[in-house]
Amino acid sequence: MRELLTYLVNGLAVGCGFALIASGLVAVHRVTGVVNFAQGMFAVVAGLSASWLLGTGLPHGLSEVAAVLIATVTGLLTGLLAIGRRGTTPQSSLIITLGIGVLAYAIEIFVWGDQPRSFPGLPGSVTLGGVGVQRQHLLVIAATAVTFLLLTAFFGRTYLGKALSACASNPYAARVIGIDVTKMGLLAFALGGLLGGVAGVLVTPLRPISFDTDVTLIVNGFAAAVFGALTRPGLALVGALLLGVAESMAAGYGYAAYQTELALGLMLVIMVVQSTRRGPVLEETA
Repeated sequence: MRELLTYLVNGLAVGCGFALIASGLVAVHRVTGVVNFAQGMFAVVAGLSASWLLGTGLPHGLSEVAAVLIATVTGLLTGLLAIGRRGTTPQSSLIITLGIGVLAYAIEIFVWGDQPRSFPGLPGSVTLGGVGVQRQHLLVIAATAVTFLLLTAFFGRTYLGKALSACASNPYAARVIGIDVTKMGLLAFALGGLLGGVAGVLVTPLRPISFDTDVTLIVNGFAAAVFGALTRPGLALVGALLLGVAESMAAGYGYAAYQTELALGLMLVIMVVQSTRRGPVLEETA
């Protein structure tokens, strides 16, 4: 029972990292209609930056904040390249983000090398239900919960958040009422960079990160975002937690070599079941 609870908490923490990646994908797609395949890169940039800054002697806190800011600027620059030219289609922007993600490999290897990096998180552990839980795991879970609450409030209750959503729903109407759709899109990419950066600095103490870690992050983050139809952060969070727990359970019970495949297979089954349940409803509505 203790092993089960330990794997569950570990899975929730890892799933929260996937959820932050998925939330960045949702934020960008919700505003621009673009699937940003460079989203995992932001987490890698933040994790590697934080490790490097800590190595230079900068204290914890400042290093993580600076790393998140670097990821945010990286998100903004990605947005400038992907949607900066008016008239660029979402399909073209998708290809651009994919190319940026591949180009980032060379830049990351040049700057930080090709060896995995990590850094210590919150030290110590606490006992919950007779199970020792690392403080870093609790930090990741708590930070993710706060982030999703803030995102919900931002998109649902603030003028800026509603303006961002309007750009995706009806870009023409948004322009008519004076909303600069391009600027809102760039803001969405910067927000995606920020969310990816938060994921990077939180997850790196749990899992060493390297230049190619973005593949795992974007695959899991994209699966979770698709679970939420690329527009619903709450469902994306649920999907990410399912993925994280499934991977942790698979690794804990002797299937570490296939943990990602098993988790994604589970997600695929759930999405197929969802689609079959929605089908009759859509037919009746039609």
